[in-house]
Amino acid sequence: MRKRLVAVIGAVLAVSIAGGISFVLVAYPSKQPTPASVAPAKAAAVRPARVQEITLRSQTQRLTLAGTVVPRYETTVGFRVPGKIVERLVEVGGRVTAGQPIARLDPADLRLAHDNARAALAAADAEAVRARADLERYVGLKGTSAFVPQMLDQRQSLANAAQARLEQAKAQLDTAANNLAYTTLNADSDGVVTALMIEVGQVVSAGQQVAKIARLDELEIRVDVPEQRLAMLNGAERVTYELWSEAGVVRGATLRELAPMADTMTRTYAARFSITERPALIAMGMTATLALERGTQEQVAEVPMTAIFQRGTGPAVWIVDRQSGALSLRAVTVARWRDDSALVSAGLASGELIVTVGVHKLEVGQRVKPQTRATSDAAVAQSPSQ
Repeated sequence: MRKRLVAVIGAVLAVSIAGGISFVLVAYPSKQPTPASVAPAKAAAVRPARVQEITLRSQTQRLTLAGTVVPRYETTVGFRVPGKIVERLVEVGGRVTAGQPIARLDPADLRLAHDNARAALAAADAEAVRARADLERYVGLKGTSAFVPQMLDQRQSLANAAQARLEQAKAQLDTAANNLAYTTLNADSDGVVTALMIEVGQVVSAGQQVAKIARLDELEIRVDVPEQRLAMLNGAERVTYELWSEAGVVRGATLRELAPMADTMTRTYAARFSITERPALIAMGMTATLALERGTQEQVAEVPMTAIFQRGTGPAVWIVDRQSGALSLRAVTVARWRDDSALVSAGLASGELIVTVGVHKLEVGQRVKPQTRATSDAAVAQSPSQ
């Protein structure tokens, strides 16, 4: 072949020189492939694919709300008499028992009023004694010329009036004694002081707020419910709560109170849930996650978020044929999206296999080898370390 090529080039050059042709034509031999050199096309490779078997179950609607542990009873206490505060005996956060003093007023003025009432009682008692004695002496004159029925009625009236003034003086003395006792403010029940609104030297009026005491014997969880989720409260079949301080520990609760009107700022309804299962360690102000669940008749399948293939017209999943391993794309209806999964309400049947990983790299008709998570983990564990 090489000798033939040299001969052709020499002939062309000779003709060009003889005829005065100004171009040179060089011919290169073309090599046509022989039928034996054509390699046969390779069959499409079957790639492994992570799959999940579909299981339909009744849908459970779930509402999760963040709440705060609060006392059911929180009382605002105050003095029943006015005066100047001379002593404060508790601090915010302190534990108190029923009858324990919280603060005291200056008792000087009320002690004087008490002494005055006691003196008035002594005077009324003396007057009542004299009136009864006069009545008894005049009754002794009955049947004599000195006895006049009208005078008897008059003396009886005076004795009754004196006795009434005596009873009045006794009541005034009791009131003065109570007012003197009211200069010491005592706790009504066991609890913890959550707020103090007074300082020593401050002059307060009767009924003015002095302190707040929260009872610890009954605690609740307070949450704010959006108005579009109110129906969930009435139909909830199971209510649980989980303290952030004890993550993973779920306990029971029940709805006790729901505000009749939404908050003007947040447009949410305040709800209080009683704690039916109380943990050993719980304190006011702790954060809790409240969960409400309600079952429905609708059958749904929960699939990973990575199994959803978005093709522009709606969500779809890749269905794997159990016999051939071929893939087909099927549109589905997603009832609800979660953080890392989706609840499919239409388009899937129990027992079907779907691809859960790498869905955007697949094609219709492509063959795959199904692998579950357990199979993949076992293959990784058996592979030799590099």
